[in-house]
Amino acid sequence: MQREDKQLELVLENFQSKLNEFKAQIYALIFKLEHERDNVNWTTVLDTFAVFSTQYTAIMKYLSYEKLPQLRNYSVLPLMLNPERDEDLARITENRVPALSHDIVPDFLRTKTEPEVEHKLMQVEHKAGGLQFETAQKQLAAFNKVVNHVLDLVSKAREEWEVETGARVGIGQTSSVADLHTLVSAVSMGKNLKPMVPQVSPGGMMVPPTGRPVTPSMGPNTPPMGMMPKPPPGMKTNVKAAGAPHPYR
Repeated sequence: MQREDKQLELVLENFQSKLNEFKAQIYALIFKLEHERDNVNWTTVLDTFAVFSTQYTAIMKYLSYEKLPQLRNYSVLPLMLNPERDEDLARITENRVPALSHDIVPDFLRTKTEPEVEHKLMQVEHKAGGLQFETAQKQLAAFNKVVNHVLDLVSKAREEWEVETGARVGIGQTSSVADLHTLVSAVSMGKNLKPMVPQVSPGGMMVPPTGRPVTPSMGPNTPPMGMMPKPPPGMKTNVKAAGAPHPYR
């Protein structure tokens, strides 16, 4: 028991020190906003809030440590109620709680609900007590029906989402980004394309490479310029060479 008490005391001391550091940062920001508002810019405020987030995360991580006792399992009870001012209590709470009296304890230790909440709770209990058994059963059945319907909709949507996600994962990739970049580079800049080297004839003349480009107006079987296509067998033609005399001259 003494070991647990010492461990709890150590945890509370460390927790209080972290809270005091956090509180000091909050006080510093409030002081700047009240007395140095002309010199405060938004970057400074954002940096301060980033520090707040870091300290809050550190406190929550410290409280969630496995070896630390769960503070929510402990209750805080006043040992003595006194309407007179307690200087030690006022110093610890920075004059927010001057004494543990019968009026302060229910509010600070939450041993009693607030009057408004208690009044609403009594109204709800009175209304529930005035219902007949059959009416309550009908309302309960209608409520369960609505809840089950909503649950079915959510479950169906979840199943469809899981099926769709599984189908997306199962589909293999049908494209390659690297190949796409290679094709774009080849078309736009001619990258990785082999140039066509002209051939040299036996007489020393440069001969263009084999194969000629086909334009849209030319078909793949269109003869070169200056050459007439041969007529099919059995077809007569009157076209003569350029040097032949015309029969009517």
